[in-house]
Amino acid sequence: MRIGTMIITDGWADKSLNAVVEHIKDLEARGFDNAWMAHIFDLDAITTLALAGAATTRIELGTAVVPTYPRHPSAIAQQALTAAAASDNRFVLGIGLSHKLVIEDMLGMSYDKPARHMREYLEVLMPLLRGESVAYDGDLYRVNCQLNVSGVDSVPTIVAALGPLMLKIAGRLADGTITWMTGPKTLEEHIIPSVNSAASEAGKPEPRVVAGIPIALCQDVAAARARVDKDLEIYGLLPSYRAMLDREGAAGPGDIAIFGDEATLRKSVLGLRDIGVTDFNAAIMPIEKGAGERTLDFLTELKKEL
Repeated sequence: MRIGTMIITDGWADKSLNAVVEHIKDLEARGFDNAWMAHIFDLDAITTLALAGAATTRIELGTAVVPTYPRHPSAIAQQALTAAAASDNRFVLGIGLSHKLVIEDMLGMSYDKPARHMREYLEVLMPLLRGESVAYDGDLYRVNCQLNVSGVDSVPTIVAALGPLMLKIAGRLADGTITWMTGPKTLEEHIIPSVNSAASEAGKPEPRVVAGIPIALCQDVAAARARVDKDLEIYGLLPSYRAMLDREGAAGPGDIAIFGDEATLRKSVLGLRDIGVTDFNAAIMPIEKGAGERTLDFLTELKKEL
């Protein structure tokens, strides 16, 4: 199992582009396999990772995740191919539907039939990322074009998929899935078998399963869970994440977080490996003084053991 960390600049004293690139350089020096950058209402994740790719040599760089609705698949394909070229083919494109709250209420776009949207989006996107010519006539997209970016053969693409239909689409058309607000029970019993089955039926290799989970090396676990329930409250209210928490039997985000001492964290992280998670995306939570740096140091040492 690969180990990486989530980059969310909320709470950073310096949120500049240079600070993010320097942080990724540090992650590479520590030996992390990958860095995953959230794309919310801050820096553009693909552009930032392209610049980080030019400043690093080994670490894999992925988005977690870029919403599809605001970007035509040909536009995001061109941007992703450019990021791959900048990083010597170390870029992974993570995409997702986002949520009705964002797409309709904030951006004024239709969120109607999201699974159909993602299916058509991938049917256009994936061939473009392989450098193939696309002649597509769907209900939502009509595309006739080809992209040619020197030095890039293809871009691995993973989809934020949680429900059965989306997992089937991700396994059949993309290279795997990336999750958030999803605990180990739900990963083992729902996410992993569903996406693996879809990939197998399509004759594809075993897909990647990137699990994003809050984590902190801390002393007061009860206080940490309460803090995360408050700070990440919105995720317990969004329908897709709420469904995953309900599957897990979790009241809120704090219940699926990995909190405690080194032995607890090690057991939980290695447990994810044992159920078939291919990539652990550590969302390090600075929930008490020094917790962020302690957790980063712990994961650095754990990575050496794997």
